[in-house]
This record gives sequence, structure tokens and C-alpha cells, in this order.
Amino acid sequence: MILNMAAKPELFGTDGIRGVAGQYPLDQSTVLKIGCALGTVLKNSSTSVRVVLGKDTRESNEWISRALAGGLASTGAQVVDAGIITTPGVAFQTRRHEFSAGVMVSASHNSYEDNGIKIFSPAGTKLAEAQELAIESLLKTLPELPDPPKNAAQFVPGWVEEYVDHLVSLIPAGLDFSPYRLVVDFAHGAACRVAPLLLARLGIKPHALNAEPNGRNINLHCGSLHPEMMVETTRALGVDLGVAFDGDADRAIFATREGRLADGDHVLYALAPFLARHGNLKGGAVVGTLMTNLALELALARDGIGLKRTAVGDKYVLEEMLRSGISLGGEPSGHLIFADLSLAGDGMITLLEVLRLLAETGQSFDELLRGYQPFPQLIRNVRVREKRPLESIPSVAQAITECCTELGERGRVVVRYSGTEPLARVMVEGAEAQAVEDHTTRIAAAIEAELGLRD
Repeated sequence: MILNMAAKPELFGTDGIRGVAGQYPLDQSTVLKIGCALGTVLKNSSTSVRVVLGKDTRESNEWISRALAGGLASTGAQVVDAGIITTPGVAFQTRRHEFSAGVMVSASHNSYEDNGIKIFSPAGTKLAEAQELAIESLLKTLPELPDPPKNAAQFVPGWVEEYVDHLVSLIPAGLDFSPYRLVVDFAHGAACRVAPLLLARLGIKPHALNAEPNGRNINLHCGSLHPEMMVETTRALGVDLGVAFDGDADRAIFATREGRLADGDHVLYALAPFLARHGNLKGGAVVGTLMTNLALELALARDGIGLKRTAVGDKYVLEEMLRSGISLGGEPSGHLIFADLSLAGDGMITLLEVLRLLAETGQSFDELLRGYQPFPQLIRNVRVREKRPLESIPSVAQAITECCTELGERGRVVVRYSGTEPLARVMVEGAEAQAVEDHTTRIAAAIEAELGLRD
């Protein structure tokens, strides 16, 4: 299968605008214009524009936030600074206080050199593509703006505490999570500001990892993208559960007491049947993506639960959930959405739902995952100089066709361009590990030969 990204906006990828801080489109001049363009677009539908602005722990966040606020203020928008907070925390506050938009400055799981701008609608969902296109169109016409003032945004304390109050309110009455022992990897990110307050309210004193952000260590060999330390510490200490967040805490990856890594597919495997038995799985199905493991689809089918696939990206998962009336969905990356609780992927809510599962079943996470064995799956990234349609390249198309023929119904092939980076992603999945390795290597080599970056 070949999937070419058909995203129409040039700057906005599947998760906002992302790049290297200080370089286009995240240089100060362009960020100022992005703020101005956003404020202008918002004024088209409202005479009074209010925007809440949050950020993670990257060193570039201060000047990027100041530039965004300055651009917004130049259009007459009122900007409220929520400080360091998680991305889903910004989404919650946007919806709760009926802001015209919410903006999170974060590059999620990327290293500190990168940064990004995520924009939320008043409903707490990602900005509609039509508005993204309108912002990009305006950017091309705006003149250079003066340097932003330092006080364009008003800092108001208490946003994180209010968000934590909301999270605690989601826990069913009578459940006590205090007996559970946890290892928590904060990824030196925004979780450092939110998770300790939440866990204290739950009566949990975690074994903390990577909870000392310095502006440059966010996601550095830690967090959901690098969970090895969390997994090993969970096994070594014999605690009930390990969890690793990413830089803005919209993802959560877990570890069991026995040291088994549990990604988003594992969580869906454990939670979907549980919710279905209690009549809480709306739509009788789960929404995944093209990267969702085939073994999960087969396992859910045995319980009479369907799986609908979308393109990669939580915005596409949510769109399908809302279209089909499905309450649970997510990605292997640990970005899960519980639509009855929040329309944004939220690592804190995912943790609460896993703890609820343990408490209500009385089983360990190891026991709940015992019947699930993912198919071998290999993902290889190829850096590309351009994103030419893959089906137009004979050598690439031939390699993919031969792989699909050999794997048949017991395997899958997904080749697509990243929505946020200059990468072609090759994913091959099948029952035989060696065949997966061989085909992944061949397809990646074909892409490298035609599109790879050259010195």
C-alpha cells in the first residue's frame, strides 16, 4: 500500500507547524506573522478575540511565545499566558473558558532544537484545515512587524491546578488508586508541571525519572520515544506500572511489572473489551491508523469489536471517531483519545484509564495483556530531498507490490511521507520477522536510491 500525504496546507502538518527553532517558519519574523494571521482569521468570526497560550519546557519557548502573543495582540486579541502546561491542558482550558483559540508552543516528542505551534479551536480540537489555509494565505501578504512587546500576554496563575481538578473529577466515585506503585518518566517536559500535582491528589508517590528540565534535555534519551529506562526501572523495582510521557504529555507509553513494554495498541487491546463489557464502547469499534498492528485488529475481532483505520495523525483519528460515533481510538505512539472524556489525546487521562482498569478488574497489567502478541513490525525512516508521488517511481512501486503479494492477508505494508518532517516512512508487518526485515530493507533502499538526500 502506498499512502501519499495529501495535506493541502504547506506549513501545517498533521500536528501544527513544526521546525527548527530560529529557522523558517519558526524564526521570529514568521512567528510574529503567524500570530497576526491567526488573530485576523479569528476576528472574521468574532469581534472579541481571546486566546490562551501554553508551552512546554524548551529554551526557545519564551521568545516564540512572546512573538506569537505580539502578533496576536497587534490585531487586538487578548492573550492569556497559561505558562508551562501540557498540550491537552491547553485544549481543556480553551474549551472550558470559551477562548477563541488555544495555542501550544511545543514540538511534542522532538528534541529541544525543534519547536512547534499547535492551534486549537474553541471546541478543544485541532484547527480546521480551512482556517490553516486562511492563515497561510495571509502570511504571504503581511508586511514585516515590529519586535513584539514583552507584556503582550497576561499571565494568570491557576490554570494547571484547574486542569488537575478536572482530571481528578473524571475518576469514578469509590475508586482508590493510592495502593498502586508507579514509575513515571516525565521526559523533562510539561508533565513535570502537571503529573506531580495529579499523582499527589491520587495519593500516589511515584518513583520519578527525568523530572529536571533545563530547556535542552526535553525528550533526551527518555520519555515515550525512549522508554527503555522506564521499562527497566519498573521491572527492577517490581512496581505495579510504569508510564512515560512525551514532551507535551499528549502521549503515554507503559511498562508492566514484568518489564513488558506496552504501547498504544496494547492499551487498546486491554481497554476496548473492558469498556465493551460495561456498555461503554460506543460504536462497537475502535479507531486506529494505518500503523495499528494487524494482531490488534484480529484480537479485537475475536471479541466482536471492529477496527477502523485512518491516516496517521490524531486529527484523523478524532475525525473518524466523531463521524462514526466511536468513543475510543488512538495510535501505537501512545496518543489515545477517550472521546467521552476529552476530544484531545491526553497522556494523563490515558494513565487514569489504565489505573481504573487495574482497580476495577483486580488484575495486573501483565495479566490483562497476556493474550496479546503483536506481529513483527518494522518501521524505517528515509530522509528525502523531495516528496514525489511514490506510485510514480517504478522501483519503489515494484518493491511494494512484491512485498504485498508475499505477505498476503497475514501482513501489511504502509509507505508514506511524514506530515511533519522530510521523511518517507516504510512500515512492514507480518507473521515472519525475517520476511519483514527483508522487505523493509528493499523498499527503503529503493526510496533512498531515488529520493534520498545527497551530499
